[in-house]
Amino acid sequence: MDHARIASLLELFAPGLSAPQLAQLSAYLDLLLRWNARINLTAVRDAENIVTRHFGESLFAARRLFPAPDASGDVIDLGSGAGFPGLPLKIHAPALRLALIESRNKKAAFLNEVVRALDLRDVQVFCGRAEDFPGRAGLVSLRAVERFTAALPVAARLVAPGGRLALLIGTAQIASAQAALPGFSWSQPVDLPGSSQRVLFVGTSQDCQ
Repeated sequence: MDHARIASLLELFAPGLSAPQLAQLSAYLDLLLRWNARINLTAVRDAENIVTRHFGESLFAARRLFPAPDASGDVIDLGSGAGFPGLPLKIHAPALRLALIESRNKKAAFLNEVVRALDLRDVQVFCGRAEDFPGRAGLVSLRAVERFTAALPVAARLVAPGGRLALLIGTAQIASAQAALPGFSWSQPVDLPGSSQRVLFVGTSQDCQ
């Protein structure tokens, strides 16, 4: 897909993308389409829907979470799958130090290939269980994971004291998140563009130790 079309599709989510960012997104999309023909990275098969649903939502979240594109800090993307929202976060703010946690070998291999092809620095692909990951981060992201409720306390343990947990979820899951993690202070959910049922929901850890 050409860069102009990608920019047009993402206008609602992330207007004003730079030429290098569009080049990275185009290369990422090409890899995703090729690999998705062989392994199930995403149930969304149409290229334009991948751009709006996966890239768009992730870049919208990136701009909300890191308004300054020169932002730095540690980010963990739990259950990264095809790399959303972690890799778009990195494309938006290249100085972030990113860990992608993915337990499935084939998906982890795909993530490593994207990191290599896009020449992304300070990105670690951890192929294993999140419970075994040796670290914490100022931001932990979670999107479209299986067994959402069970994943929440695992994600919470990865959040550094005073750090944030960013959830890209359906509105029906908001109450579950609040009930599962009473130690977090939750901001008002932000509707994702083009959807009345999906939100960005961010909680801040009240653990100061």
